[in-house]
Amino acid sequence: MDQPMDVLKTYPVILQQAVAWGEMDAYGHVNNAVYFRYFENVRIAYFRKLGWEVAHLPTGIGPILHSTSARFRRPLVYPDSVSIAATVATLGEDRFSMEFLVVSHNLQAVTAEGQGIIVAYDYANGRKALLPKWVCERIHEVQAGFAPVRPFVRRP
Repeated sequence: MDQPMDVLKTYPVILQQAVAWGEMDAYGHVNNAVYFRYFENVRIAYFRKLGWEVAHLPTGIGPILHSTSARFRRPLVYPDSVSIAATVATLGEDRFSMEFLVVSHNLQAVTAEGQGIIVAYDYANGRKALLPKWVCERIHEVQAGFAPVRPFVRRP
């Protein structure tokens, strides 16, 4: 089995950050809701790497989170630091799925895995849109040398 730090090498976007004392809950570990903030941080970093920042879009078409989930593998506690990674797994005409990973530096272990579906959204008109062609091209560029992007298949 791969070491957690080796697994990180398969993700094109990785952030490192310290675990804050205030992220822990009454049970003495990082609260589950905090992991979704970690996923958000790396998701936004991925969008920035694409050059797809909503505040700077001339078209008004930007990303919006459709859904997200997490699987918690091990408790994370302060003090520690984590590597948070993101990759695009599937790509469709109006959406793509992302996979996230949180790795504890102290434990040298995966503490959580996550998924998210991102939909292209027309903020000016308040509705779903097609992904801009340049965004799809940039995703393929960012993913080059990492796991290939598969077609997005909608569930029935």
